[in-house]
Amino acid sequence: MLAVTQLFSLEGKRALITGAAGGVGSAIATLFADAGASLLLTDRDDDTLSKLSVSLAEQTDIDSRITDLSDPDSVNGLCHLLHRQPVDILVNCAGIEGQVGGLEDCSPAQWQQLMQINLLACQQLSTAVIPTMRKKGGGRLIYVASIAGLRGNKALGLYSVAKAALMSMARNYAVQCGPDGITANAIAPGLINTPLSQHLQANEAFMTRRLQMTPLRRIGEPDEIAATALYLASQAGAFTTGQTLVVDGGTVITDGN
Repeated sequence: MLAVTQLFSLEGKRALITGAAGGVGSAIATLFADAGASLLLTDRDDDTLSKLSVSLAEQTDIDSRITDLSDPDSVNGLCHLLHRQPVDILVNCAGIEGQVGGLEDCSPAQWQQLMQINLLACQQLSTAVIPTMRKKGGGRLIYVASIAGLRGNKALGLYSVAKAALMSMARNYAVQCGPDGITANAIAPGLINTPLSQHLQANEAFMTRRLQMTPLRRIGEPDEIAATALYLASQAGAFTTGQTLVVDGGTVITDGN
């Protein structure tokens, strides 16, 4: 039986984390560094990414690359880098909220932008890392989705569709790559205390309703999503694949009482 330090160690592993400058992405990067992984961090926010890289440089080997996932050329450049510098773990964390409203409110341009960032870039990066993972006998694909993808959403219809597709992507890669020792899973967070959710937290009526719908009566913290990602990335999660792990304080299972 492996000790807990072995089960959750990432020593000798290299991880790519997209959206690393965000609240959840930076928490994952920090925890992975603490677990012993070397890191390749990407984001479009140069200043925040640089500060994060400097703060983690004393813990682990770290590279960072400014990448705009809305720009196909930028994504292709990252893919070419991955061919030369392979990773053992891919965490697709980057994403945007997109148009507020139902599907009928979205223009083709808004649809294309959100799907490029939230879905297509994830598929392109997965395609780039899988061949070297196969050669090494295994790897981890992790997709940060949302509980919005598990149910209909009046305010964020397009976002909901993209996150549902990410969960399906994880299942498909799990089936396709399982014989090669590669696991693929999604994480579906609920409302998490990040800069992205500050406008929601400032809405008293929304928060009253949301907490009433959440059995734990609080929102989540980035570290709680990072810990789930560490489980999936480490030996502890080696027999978990094709799953969507819901981390939402119980929001999707409650009747609102």
